[in-house]
Amino acid sequence: MRSFLPEVAEQLFQDIQKYKNTKHFVFGPCALQALDLVDQCSVTCLSSPSGRKAFQVMGGSERLYTCFVSCHYCPCPAFAYTVLRRNEGLLCKHILAVYLCQAMGVTQQDSVSDQQMSALLSGTAAL
Repeated sequence: MRSFLPEVAEQLFQDIQKYKNTKHFVFGPCALQALDLVDQCSVTCLSSPSGRKAFQVMGGSERLYTCFVSCHYCPCPAFAYTVLRRNEGLLCKHILAVYLCQAMGVTQQDSVSDQQMSALLSGTAAL
């Protein structure tokens, strides 16, 4: 049985070269910034005993953003302007960083009480 691995790898490298800007096309201009957040381990998944989850992302300006992937929301100005107001993108760098960290299995984990999660979800907590 002949191995097709070298041929598959060669085709993959050709496709990458051909579509080298695809990540920019698919994810928009925030792709590199999101990857930088991943490299800096800036994403933490907060989970409560009741099973609720929220993600906190330390932005480049050292501001902490609480993102809710389940409803596809980030409180950052870029999300409000680009996604909600102008409808020019699907996500901001913080939400993309959450998705990338989850896919790569590098999301930091932290547990909070149900009371802390309720305060976080209502916008009254600073965890």
